[in-house]
Amino acid sequence: MNEIVMHLPEQDCMKRYDQRYFDRWYRRSRVGVGQREFVERKVQLALSAAEYVLGRKVRSVLDVGCGEAPWRALLRRKRPGLKYTGVDGSEYAVQRYGRLRNIKLGLFGDLGFMQLGGPYDLVVCSDVLHYVRASEIRKGLAALGPMVGGAAFLEAFTSADSIEGDHVEFQHRTPAVYRRLFDEAGLVPLGLHVYTSRARFGELVALERGGAGA
Repeated sequence: MNEIVMHLPEQDCMKRYDQRYFDRWYRRSRVGVGQREFVERKVQLALSAAEYVLGRKVRSVLDVGCGEAPWRALLRRKRPGLKYTGVDGSEYAVQRYGRLRNIKLGLFGDLGFMQLGGPYDLVVCSDVLHYVRASEIRKGLAALGPMVGGAAFLEAFTSADSIEGDHVEFQHRTPAVYRRLFDEAGLVPLGLHVYTSRARFGELVALERGGAGA
């Protein structure tokens, strides 16, 4: 199982998302969660899914919990004109890369107050949700849902999964809880961590809809 990492800290937690953290989990990890090949596979999946749903190339991406924004370079290499917006709760990441990589400082629960605009062709929230507390996750998803113009890559791990890596502040939610949270946010699963809006879902034929269309 791939290591699980998270970039958005709670305001009152002791966990620090500083350079040491990113070195530990992205550059020195024995599992290699930060390795380019691993990230690139996820980027390709998310980009292809969004373009399939949209019927055109992706032009805009919102990456929530982006950390140092490793997705940005890979996305822009594949789609050079793409507009990328990142959001992260790490002051280190924003101070170091914010201006260069268009990363804005914000916690997951703050999304509704950040005036991020949208909708975006692709919304990404990779390895984040399983560290967001109950007090924040509903607020964040309620704001994130309407921003999904094409597809969303919402990678989350549950209490049913065997995981390696960073267990600090891991939220042991069941798969059913996540399904309910996504449904409340107006998001429908297509499989492989990919979701779309109910409006887009209605445009798909029956066997494009994954388990939700059964």
